Amino acid sequence: MTATTATTRPFDPAAYKTTTTMQWETAADAWHAWGPTLERWLGPATDLMLDLARVSPGDRVLDVAAGAGGQTLAAARRVGARGAVLATDISRAILQHAARDATQAGLSNVLTRVMDGEAIEVESETFDAVISRVGLIYFPDQQAALTGMRRALKPGGRVAAIVYSTSDRNGFFSIPVSIIRRHAKLPPPAAGQPGPFSLGGDGVLADAFARAGFRDIEVQTVEAPLRLPRAIECVRFERESFGALHQMLAGLDEPSQEKAWAEIGHELAQFETDEGFVGECELVVAAAVR
Repeated sequence: MTATTATTRPFDPAAYKTTTTMQWETAADAWHAWGPTLERWLGPATDLMLDLARVSPGDRVLDVAAGAGGQTLAAARRVGARGAVLATDISRAILQHAARDATQAGLSNVLTRVMDGEAIEVESETFDAVISRVGLIYFPDQQAALTGMRRALKPGGRVAAIVYSTSDRNGFFSIPVSIIRRHAKLPPPAAGQPGPFSLGGDGVLADAFARAGFRDIEVQTVEAPLRLPRAIECVRFERESFGALHQMLAGLDEPSQEKAWAEIGHELAQFETDEGFVGECELVVAAAVR
């Protein structure tokens, strides 16, 4: 696909999910390799998500769009031997990392299953909590995903999710997105399309929960700067493991991609401080009751 045709074709959810699956199959090893960085960065928000979901010993937890499973393992430690966590993702390769890490950590209460988050195929009303860390934003049909999560929960069970807030508060990510859009001649995402900031606006995530039938919605905003030694490390992190950026770059040849990454590195240098790279990031953590 050329950059020109990408600007004229209507959004195709099925093609998008196919491409997303392929990208995560390719990026799975790199995403997992960056696991320690991910947990330092997202760890506090993950703890808040699990607190808001009231994940407790003995609970059954469903993790939707689990990725390599950092939050899966955190939930598994909370529920203990009497509980269980089912980690689901559209990518088989990335779930293999979650399964191996659980085994290496001695967590026998973790299961993994390849599953489309918009078509959650589990027995109804069997989970105490459903969680999703920076995954719901990439679903073309977010309402289908949330409805499936609600169906999976026992009455009174809780859902909790982490999403990015708005692009202006997430420069570490929005700057690369903006640069790549310009190089690839991609239009801004239309309303309702998936993307990193699709649920970050004021009240947007809460409204999505409400429309899916959830109640007692609670929303908190969390400052979560991405800290790395230098800006070039952030470029390497995003270049190796951010599937969304790879999808956007797909229509460019290699020299054009290199030119885009060089500009990204130059612009991200603005976040370098005496303490290293401190990338601007703000997350929204929300929970609700079935």
